[in-house]
Amino acid sequence: MAAPLVSRMLRRVLSSRVRSCSSGAPVTQPRPGEPSQPAVEEPSRRRQFLREHAAPFSAFLTDSFGRRHSYLRISLTEKCNLRCQYCMPEEGVPLTPKADLLTTEEILTLARLFVKEGVDKIRLTGGEPLIRPDVVNIVAQLRQLEGLRTIGITTNGINLARLLPQLQKAGLSAINISLDTLVPAKFEFIVRRKGFHKVMEGIHKAIELGYSPVKVNCVVMRGLNEDELLDFVALTKGLPLDVRFIEYMPFDGNKWNFKKMVSYKEMLDTLRQRWPELEKLPEEESSTAKAFKIPGFQGQVSFITSMSEHFCGTCNRLRITADGNLKVCLFGNSEVSLRDHLRAGASEEELLSIIGTAVGRKKRQHAGMFNISQMKNRPMILIELFLTLQDSPPAVLSISFRDSLHVQGLRHRVSRSHQMVTLWEGGGVPQTPLLAQWWLGAGLPQRHYSSHPDSDANPKCLSPEPQAPATPSGPLPASGQLTHVDTEGRAAMVDVGGKPDTERVAVASAVVLLGPVAFRLVQENQLKKGDALVVAQLAGVQAAKLTSQLIPLCHHVALSHVQVRLELDSARQAVVIEASCRARGPTGVEMEALTSAAVAALTLYDMCKAVSRDIVLEEIKLISKTGGQRGDFRRT
Repeated sequence: MAAPLVSRMLRRVLSSRVRSCSSGAPVTQPRPGEPSQPAVEEPSRRRQFLREHAAPFSAFLTDSFGRRHSYLRISLTEKCNLRCQYCMPEEGVPLTPKADLLTTEEILTLARLFVKEGVDKIRLTGGEPLIRPDVVNIVAQLRQLEGLRTIGITTNGINLARLLPQLQKAGLSAINISLDTLVPAKFEFIVRRKGFHKVMEGIHKAIELGYSPVKVNCVVMRGLNEDELLDFVALTKGLPLDVRFIEYMPFDGNKWNFKKMVSYKEMLDTLRQRWPELEKLPEEESSTAKAFKIPGFQGQVSFITSMSEHFCGTCNRLRITADGNLKVCLFGNSEVSLRDHLRAGASEEELLSIIGTAVGRKKRQHAGMFNISQMKNRPMILIELFLTLQDSPPAVLSISFRDSLHVQGLRHRVSRSHQMVTLWEGGGVPQTPLLAQWWLGAGLPQRHYSSHPDSDANPKCLSPEPQAPATPSGPLPASGQLTHVDTEGRAAMVDVGGKPDTERVAVASAVVLLGPVAFRLVQENQLKKGDALVVAQLAGVQAAKLTSQLIPLCHHVALSHVQVRLELDSARQAVVIEASCRARGPTGVEMEALTSAAVAALTLYDMCKAVSRDIVLEEIKLISKTGGQRGDFRRT
């Protein structure tokens, strides 16, 4: 997400006797007690004055703070071919009846009016604008408007490769593509649909047709995709991309939580640790983005800081929703229907008066992230796709899908983004089967998955050899009594209110004996259900976060880290799982680690049970724990 909009007429009421409008025309207000002029005549007089004196910019599109609104975003549809968890509430949204949506002629009429008043950039949004059948014709018609310099589109990319040649010929000059992950399995999890490779094809096609830069919008949410920042930035090394990281924003139905937001400064710090030479680029006038570039890289990265450092002071954007309402602020809940006035036969001057009044009421800045999260506003899908604003999933995942891969017997760390750049720079656009094979790791002799970017590649991390008995360490021995029952033997939750907060870490493991058939299919990633290792990894991380809901007497723990690793053991035709959890608090995280390992194992069983029922889950056990009054434990 990261990440708008229109105009204003001359003020009707100000405290001073005489003031100047943007054109320099004096506007006299009556003294107290004097009769006022009819309000309906005022726009007409001012419009006539502006024409006669050739105002440099329309007063109707200039607000009371002097902001000139030259950028209009028009939503072509409320519909979308994805079901992003961030953009659309889980229960869906009621769509506006077709008869209440703007027709093509109404869209062009309003666009014509705004361009005539000074708008020089129009962006088409949705929903998903590329599912509208006449989108190419709309672009072609907009191209005919004198004074319109830029026609852009924001798309999820699913239909882009197919339509872009026609759109370019019609006059499309700028493209923003929404993409929040470089991992196919995570993509499907976020958008609840397949289509990752179609988005990749769309990006390829845009580069092939000469669009530069191709803007890639990525809404960053803690626990979901903040671990992919470096991978996204690496793509700009050899590609003309402007990767735009957007702070997660609150909208109606997206269950916004401040803790899910990763701020611009935090993201920037992450990037500078990897690329200290990262340099800031000059900011363009009215730009919403803070742009940076790594010397020697072809592309650049930007940050849309709507929440932590708003850019309201230079906002030049207005929005028209698919049902014809004008929104002067993305985060505001006030709207005015231009559709109703159009259909009632309003003249151009009357429409300008309505537009000018709305722009004139635009506030200096939005209400701030905490107040916005409490305000009633449309779900993002009903405003526009904007910069692909997302809700975080029901259970927030903390996953990094940079894999460590076994290749020809050697464990070799490969960054997905590095491979992606190599493919894109290799000349031509890769075909979908090649992309699919590469992204999913199909055909590799052995595969190893880790949910943590810095997981080491030590082959002895989960030795299949017999284990020695556990040797507890620490100041206190294990309790000789059950702590989850009271004196009468009834179940009771332990009171941890008086315990000090300490750093707690626990590691647990499990083994899934698959048998020869299932093992081969998992190894070659040929299961009809999909990639068993990725799905099991996702399930393990989710389970750790949901432990208190699954185990009745467990306390809820705010985990700071979850790592799930899966390794293929050819000797036993098994998958060895290791789950690690970390938190700071008054209670341990052994149950979170054990639940994570167990659910990952159960998920593997579910993925493979169609090809073999002779699957055994075993060795679900605690490997180690640290922190707490009873000291550390380590199975040696």
